[in-house]
Amino acid sequence: MIVDTASRLFFTQGYHATGLNQIIKESDCPKGSLYYYFPEGKEELASECIEHTRVVVLEKLNQCFANASNAIEAIQAFIQSVGEEAVESQFEGFMPFSFWAAVETSCISMKLRTDSQALFKDWQDLIALNLQKEGMGEAKSVEVASMVLSLLEGALILTLTNRNEQPLMSASKYVSKIMN
Repeated sequence: MIVDTASRLFFTQGYHATGLNQIIKESDCPKGSLYYYFPEGKEELASECIEHTRVVVLEKLNQCFANASNAIEAIQAFIQSVGEEAVESQFEGFMPFSFWAAVETSCISMKLRTDSQALFKDWQDLIALNLQKEGMGEAKSVEVASMVLSLLEGALILTLTNRNEQPLMSASKYVSKIMN
C-alpha cells in the first residue's frame, strides 16, 4: 500500500513535491511502518517504487509477447494497453511510476539513477531478446528496442500533456516502421 501510494504521488506530483507525511496520510499506514520498511526514508521508498515499476512493466511486456504472434503485435498491444489505462484513469496515475519521474529522481541521487538505468535496460533487453528470437541481429535489436522505448516515452509525454490517448495510439500504429 505504501509503495502504491508513493508511486501514484510521485507520478502525479513529482518526487520533490511529494512528502513522506503525505504518503503516510494517504496510504493510511502508521508512521512507524514507513520507517520500519524504509529506514533510509524517501530515497529508499523511491527506489522501491522504481523496482515495482520495473517488475510491473516487465510482466505486462512478457504477457504481450506471450499472447501475440510476433514482436510488432506484442509491442503494439502493450502501447495500446497503456493508452487504454490512461483513458480509464483519466490520465492520472496510470503508470506505476512515470518515465520522467525516473528521470527526475536520477538527477538527485546516484542510487536512483542506477535504479532507473537498470529499469530501462531490463525493458530494452526484453524487447531486444524478443526481436532476436524473430531473427533480428543483436546490435540492431538493441538499437530498435531503444527506439521503441523512446517512441513510447514521447507518446506518453504527449498523451499526458494533451490528456488524449491519440499519441499512444499513433505510436502503436507506427512502431512497425522502426522495427523493420
